[in-house]
Amino acid sequence: MTATLDPDQVFPDEVVTHAHSRDVALPYGAGRMALITLDNGLDHTRPNSFGPRGLAELEQAIDTALARDEVKAIGITGKPFILAAGADITGMPRVTRREQAFEIARYGHEVFGKLGDGTKPTFGFINGLAIGGGLEIVLNCTYRTVITTAPAVAFSECFLGILPGWGGSWLLPNLIGADKAVKVIVENALNTNRMLRGPEVFALGIADAMFDGADYLEQSLSWAAQVLTGKIEVKRPEIDRGDAWDAAVARGKFFADNKVRGAAPAAYRALDVIAAAKTSTREEGFAAEDNALADLVMTEEFRSGLYAFDLVQRRAKKPVGAPDRSLARKVTKVGVVGAGLMASQLALLFARRLLVPVVLTDLDDERVAKGVGYVHAEVDKLLAKGRVNPDLANRLKALVTGSTDKNVYADCDFVIEAVFEEMSVKQQVFGELEKIISPECILATNTSSLSVAEMASVLEHPERVVGFHFFNPVAILPLLEIVRGPSTSDETLATAFAVARELKKSAVLVEDAPAFIVNRVLTRFMGEVTQCMDEGTPPEVADQALLPLGLPMSPFVLLQLVGPAVAQHVAETLHAAFPERYYVSENLQRLVDAKKPGVWSWNEKGEPYLDDETRALLVQGDKASTAEEVRERALAAIADEVRRILDDGVVAEAQDVDTALILGAGWPFHLGGVTPYLDRSGISEKVTGKRFLPVGMASLPA
Repeated sequence: MTATLDPDQVFPDEVVTHAHSRDVALPYGAGRMALITLDNGLDHTRPNSFGPRGLAELEQAIDTALARDEVKAIGITGKPFILAAGADITGMPRVTRREQAFEIARYGHEVFGKLGDGTKPTFGFINGLAIGGGLEIVLNCTYRTVITTAPAVAFSECFLGILPGWGGSWLLPNLIGADKAVKVIVENALNTNRMLRGPEVFALGIADAMFDGADYLEQSLSWAAQVLTGKIEVKRPEIDRGDAWDAAVARGKFFADNKVRGAAPAAYRALDVIAAAKTSTREEGFAAEDNALADLVMTEEFRSGLYAFDLVQRRAKKPVGAPDRSLARKVTKVGVVGAGLMASQLALLFARRLLVPVVLTDLDDERVAKGVGYVHAEVDKLLAKGRVNPDLANRLKALVTGSTDKNVYADCDFVIEAVFEEMSVKQQVFGELEKIISPECILATNTSSLSVAEMASVLEHPERVVGFHFFNPVAILPLLEIVRGPSTSDETLATAFAVARELKKSAVLVEDAPAFIVNRVLTRFMGEVTQCMDEGTPPEVADQALLPLGLPMSPFVLLQLVGPAVAQHVAETLHAAFPERYYVSENLQRLVDAKKPGVWSWNEKGEPYLDDETRALLVQGDKASTAEEVRERALAAIADEVRRILDDGVVAEAQDVDTALILGAGWPFHLGGVTPYLDRSGISEKVTGKRFLPVGMASLPA
């Protein structure tokens, strides 16, 4: 390293990943290999990462091996189940100058590049998780193997707001071709950071061989020996450097446009390097990565990405305000009231994650059979995809049963209702259940907007009631809003958080308030856009006004997903609570009455359009807004509502709002949730008079 980047100043908290080197006598007379094992000395919950001190130690191990004549090859592997998770990002917020960012890129290339300089054959053994720099270190090697059970291999950089900058953006397309490289570097990253498994890594050609079992490393060393002695010849397909290369880059740009709408630069810079890699040398490619990484590290989008990453990786796993875990009660049987689609999804999730009996009830045998049948069909799909084995599939099916008699809940420890979103209905259900269940049983509601306190008010023991709000689709969206009513006991709340952890959901604690966090913010935002349309703004203009933010979908496409009836119901609920802020659209009601799925219809190309029948339903005024005006109104409404949520004490901090919107509404990482964007765009101070976050938390230090 140089004086430009002082590790003590920029990476004071680096957990050093050590490079332990040992000599291995290879079989078949192949000679001696220096096998370098990466290990930060921590358990599997803290993957290896590369900071400046760790890179320096790795460089010394590589240099030592290269200098020894008796060493015929170098191998790189990791501690059990983990190769490495990439660069140490803990110091990145302290990088304040471009030259510091450039030095990080340059030094990574210098160290990893020694594995690919051709002085000696090098082998990368992907023995488990390999993300970002963890994948790049083996790409710099001459050959690679992968274990079949590798759970997560990926380039996550574009997801965070940078690009693979230690060789990956140039090396990968030159190894497997531009088409596959664009998929791994850009499409998988922007598609909620999709990971590859071991067999996919091998099928793509990233690894030259794949082995299974506890003796994976021994098999890999034997394979390496055979490569060195010529017993095995590694053949790789010729890379198509013609029109297919350009077409892949063009496809990647189209994909990025659909995902981030040009609002985040990382994917586009990665595609520029991939495009140039068609003809550039390794030296030129690495230089391009250095400059691109240096630029991207200094962007607000990357700072926001780091902030968002910290929220979902750390804060969401230790929810603020959650009671002591020791207060949680054990859950050995779960009841789900209702057998509709949401209830059936919940039943499958509880059975699959908790592996305890789950019982559904509904009004008649037909509905119960349909709900249980849905669960069985979904288990069959999991079996067909290899996600569960036959024994587990049979066990899951046996765990989920149904009945029309609520007495089946008598021995449940946790019962959640998923019935019609009407207060009187839910109160009736809870009133009936309280006469059946044990005194210790938790009653949870999946309500999206109704008062938990009012729901519990009909009970003798309201302390057992807790909000447990999932987001649809249940199996995919990771957020759980856990709602504490005024009477909810610490034992009830602790049990709810314990169950959330077992369900592998990220929970945010919310005080009882209309629509909680996500639906409250989204409904205010949607109401502003809908009102602009009702006033006279063309639907196309109103719907596309927010696209420059890079949101996962436009407002009216989101409306289509939620359903006009549900959206209108939530709007009415919030309007009743806050009539001066929440708009109820007569046009939306017309769509509900006409049983329209939304504003748009879809053509054969999957493109939205306004059909004549829907257009005739809309009654608009003569006050048309521009796209910029719609966007300003919508963002101002969000800023105002978030401030009110915080002032009302619905959540502890702005970070909880951001966590909820990222995990429950897909708010983009490059925005950092919502409050960092509102802060850096000046909207927070303009609307509310102050910022949501301290300067520097999710932006470049002032």
